[in-house]
Order: sequence, then C-alpha cells, then structure tokens
Amino acid sequence: MNEVISTLIAGVLGLALGIVGVIAFRLSQARSSKLPQVDEPVLPEGAAAVLSVIGRAFVILDDVDGVVRANPASYAYGLVRGHTLVHNELLSLVRQVRADGVIAESQYELQRSTLGAGQLIVHVRVAPLGDEYILLLADDRTEITRTEAMRNDFVANVSHELKTPVGAIGLLAEAITEAAEDPKAVRRFSTRMDKESRRLAALVQDIIELSRLQASDAIVQGQEVNIDSVVAEAVDRSHLIAEEKGITITVGGHLEEPILGDADLLMTAIRNLIDNAIRYSPEHTTVGVGIRQRDGYAQISVTDQGPGISPEEQERVFERFYRVDSARSRQTGGTGLGLSIVKHVLANHGGEVSLWSQPGHGSTFTLRLPLADEEPATSNALAGQTMKERTIEASASDREGGRR
Repeated sequence: MNEVISTLIAGVLGLALGIVGVIAFRLSQARSSKLPQVDEPVLPEGAAAVLSVIGRAFVILDDVDGVVRANPASYAYGLVRGHTLVHNELLSLVRQVRADGVIAESQYELQRSTLGAGQLIVHVRVAPLGDEYILLLADDRTEITRTEAMRNDFVANVSHELKTPVGAIGLLAEAITEAAEDPKAVRRFSTRMDKESRRLAALVQDIIELSRLQASDAIVQGQEVNIDSVVAEAVDRSHLIAEEKGITITVGGHLEEPILGDADLLMTAIRNLIDNAIRYSPEHTTVGVGIRQRDGYAQISVTDQGPGISPEEQERVFERFYRVDSARSRQTGGTGLGLSIVKHVLANHGGEVSLWSQPGHGSTFTLRLPLADEEPATSNALAGQTMKERTIEASASDREGGRR
C-alpha cells in the first residue's frame, strides 16, 4: 500500500515539474519576441557590381574602421593587411569623411611594406557608402608622377643646354657688327659662330631623336638587319672626324645572322659610340670596333684609348646631359645626349649596353642584341618578350641617358 502511494506522489511531482518547464519556455519565447531585431547592414544595391568593374583598388570599411571588403589590388598595393587598413594617413582621411559626411580626396606617398622597400604614390578618394560604410578608392600614380618628373627635368636640362649656343651666337653676331671694318676679326668671329651654329644644330637633332625614341611606338615592326652593313655605314659616317684627329678606325669580326630592328636607329647608336670614342681619344691613336656572336646575341664593342672613366662616374654617363668633363665635352662638340640615345635604342630593340673602363686605360662600350632566328641561350629578363614589348625602362630607371 505504501509503495502505491509513493508512486502516485512521484508521478504527480513529475507532472508538475513538466508543466512548470513548459510554462517557463513559453514565457521565454514571448519575452524574446518583444526584443528589437537588429538587421545585418548590407551594401547599397548595385554597389558590389559597380566596384567589381571600376578598375581601381577599393576598400570598404565599417563604422569601426574594419575592412569589410577589398579587392586584390588593394592588397597588392599594401593598403590592406588582413582586415586592417594599414596606413594612418588613410585612416585619418576615412575618419574625417565619416565625421563630416563630405567626399574627400588627396594624394599620398606610401611605403609598400613595413620594410620600407618601394614607394607608392596613390591618389585616394574617400566617400560615404550608404549609412554604414565608407568607400576608399585608390589610383596608382607612381609611374605617372615619375614620368612627369622626368619630363620636367628633361625640359629644364634642354632649356639650360640651348642657352649656351644661342647666347654665344647672339654675342658673336654683335661682335661681327661692331668689327665690320676689321676683316680679320670678322673672319674669326664668323668661324666661331659657324662652330656654335653647328653645335646648336647637333643638339636640336639629338633632342628630336631622343624624343622620338622615348615614344612607345618608336619601333612598331622590326625588319631583318645585317649588322656588318650597319657597322660599315656607321664607320663611314665617322670617317671625317676621325681623319681630323689622325685616328684610325679598325673593324674586326663578322656576323652573318641578322637581327630584328630598325637599321637607321641601330646605325645611329653605333655611330654615336664611335664618335664618342674619337672625341675622347688622343690624336693618332686607334678606335676599335669588334663584332661577334655570343650566346645567341649579336655583340658590338667600341674601344677607345681615352682617359677612361672612374667607377663612380660609370653609372652616370648614361644620364641625359651628364658629362664626366664638361669643359672638354663642350670643346669637342658633344651634346651630352649621345649615350642617352644609345641606351634608348638598345632598350627599344630588347638589348642592352654595358661599359668597361679604367682611368688611364680607355673605355669599351658593348652592345648586345638578340638575333632574329635564335632563342638566346642565357636566361634573363629579355627572354620571352617581343621587341615591341621591350620598351624603354625609363619609365622605371630615373633620368636615363647622356654622353660623357
């Protein structure tokens, strides 16, 4: 009897507990349904589609400066790492736009990485995107800025170089007018005027040639060029100035395989090297021109017996208007653009120019050009590119070109 009563009491207690649990669950559901619902913020309709084709690096940030979305370009530029906008300058601009609600833009020079290697110049535009987000657009202006700086520097150098012969011609003209009754003075001044006018003409011609070479379409389609013929023509055109100094030009070697390129431009480059060697060699010496094939490349070397170039000067001789000895260069008629033209011609042909020199032992400039019908055996940055693709790295080296 007692066992029956105990069982009934336990059953009643279990039922009571179950009823209480159900009531508590329903009360909890009722309370949660009365709480306000928070919607997950979303991008404005169509924003994602527009950003995918905008062609710029973009970053979308939330109200706590967290990166919600970013395209691969923003990571490549080093603007974003993980979910963080890296640069404090950009964060400050983002916070300013968030506070003011006004679109802002600016240009910054930023480091590509925390190691400080490589500078990136970006034009940034920041704008509110909907109610929750801030959009940052970044456009890489590094190459454009560098090109503009090179152009401004080139214009400044040209202006400076043109002043000298133009001013000299003006002064000599005045001197001739004042010495009209003195035949000897007139002849002396007119001779100097002729020299300055020829120098001015050479400078203008070199400037025109260099400007043409710096155009991206300087060589649209190459033709097969025989190097032996090009070298022979360059030597022939340099023969007169060599005779004036009693210098002998010797040519050694032979190359049957052609290269692809522009024969006139290649002749100009080789002639500039020969003229340069003649100008800096003592009288009654020899300038050597060597031709050979090596590792799938045509190699042309021009050697002089001049004073040589110190190691610290060798990297700069290809800068525009740079001269190791300015006074001597002006006396010999150099324009300061000869080696610049050489470097640009070789770059446009997918080749390279190198220099060996020691003070007191002369200099040797060597041109290397890929042959037309062979794949170069050496593996370097030129392999696998077409001639049109191997454009001037100007853009990338700074202030290239120049004669000693």
